[in-house]
Amino acid sequence: MTVVGIDDTDSRERGMCTTYVAATIADRLRQEHGASVSRVLLVRLNPAVEYKTRGNAALAIHTDCDPARAFAIARDRLESLAETDDDRTNPGLVVADRVPEAGAIPADVRRFTRTAIRDHLEPAAAAALIERHEYRSWHAGDGRGRIGALAAIGSWTALEEWTYEYISYREPDRWGTPRDVTHESVFAAAEQGYPSVWDTVDRGEGETVCVPHTPGPILHGIRGDDPDSVRAVADRIESEPVAGGRLFVTNQGTDVHLRDGSIGTVENGRAYRVEGRVASEPETRRGGHVFVDIEPPAAEAADGDRSAERLTCAAFEPTKRFRDRVRALRVGDRITACGEVADGTLKLEKIAVRDLVRTERVTPICPDCERTMESAGRKQGYRCRDCETSAAERAEHPLERDLEDGWYEVPPCARRHIAKPLVRGGFDAPTHPER
Repeated sequence: MTVVGIDDTDSRERGMCTTYVAATIADRLRQEHGASVSRVLLVRLNPAVEYKTRGNAALAIHTDCDPARAFAIARDRLESLAETDDDRTNPGLVVADRVPEAGAIPADVRRFTRTAIRDHLEPAAAAALIERHEYRSWHAGDGRGRIGALAAIGSWTALEEWTYEYISYREPDRWGTPRDVTHESVFAAAEQGYPSVWDTVDRGEGETVCVPHTPGPILHGIRGDDPDSVRAVADRIESEPVAGGRLFVTNQGTDVHLRDGSIGTVENGRAYRVEGRVASEPETRRGGHVFVDIEPPAAEAADGDRSAERLTCAAFEPTKRFRDRVRALRVGDRITACGEVADGTLKLEKIAVRDLVRTERVTPICPDCERTMESAGRKQGYRCRDCETSAAERAEHPLERDLEDGWYEVPPCARRHIAKPLVRGGFDAPTHPER
């Protein structure tokens, strides 16, 4: 088996899409050279890296084509289609041959893949592995595209969980123009496919999430757990003519980017799952962004090391109604916070409420006249001057909460490609999915 890995062909402003480039390579291998393509992988890498273009996707094509011919075809497509006029676009190509059909990739390449999803790598690291294994390669610009191309090659055996996306493409003469998709048909198709097909629409915002707003060849992309289901939903959508489509096997919706972390040790440019106790009242700042601090649980904070520091978490305005969940937190609540860290702030993707504060301490009420007592002086408790009653300390009062224990997530319109929707299951507490 030959594996063709490609990355970094798109541009934030000019469009293009690496999935489209991969689809055209796969079609040319099959139609013009009689090769079979067993699968095309769409691999989302670390979403927190600063130098990504948009979704930080790399692609791998598994084929029985002769590696030299596959390399020539792929290079031709990259040179023709990559948006290299954008100096942030640095396409890369890597072709691995002599790969058993079972996908047994060398261990160091598999480690490289896992690192590319959770950490940072430099082009020199990719170049060294490519040379070590005598893979064919090509790149433009600074060579960064070979990082993703090599990571995509190692993904099939490096990762354990896979989902699917069926992407429909536009006719080339329509690229850059408004997409003509019937809004109602998308919502109807999404309803029929749910829950095995997810993040097609956002019902709370009335948004067709599967239809991109950026320039480029994609008409819509349907994600889910079953290949037949995503195809069926795509077929039900009424739209402008579809030029073609391709099923991708992908790590989207798996949370594979998250690593377990602790407060005080998280690093910028990585994504974490962190346990903590709410340490500040949530604050809504200019622009509608909501911030809240967490600190380690009491037992961890007693260690006296860096882990006792606070970590600021943020629910930014694009997360819409998720911000109300964050605003409902109170000091003392125990949560798990998930998201990437940038500038020392964890950008929330989802939270799990582990333990809610159910009471608050208030000034006691006089049992005789039912009026609020007054302070009797520093450390002297409270008293009612009229009734001469007293209380040694504040009273415990039941607290009504707008939250329940369990997981809460950002809505579909704000979800990262790689983040796992709650509807997919497998979480360690009750879930409150967003539709």
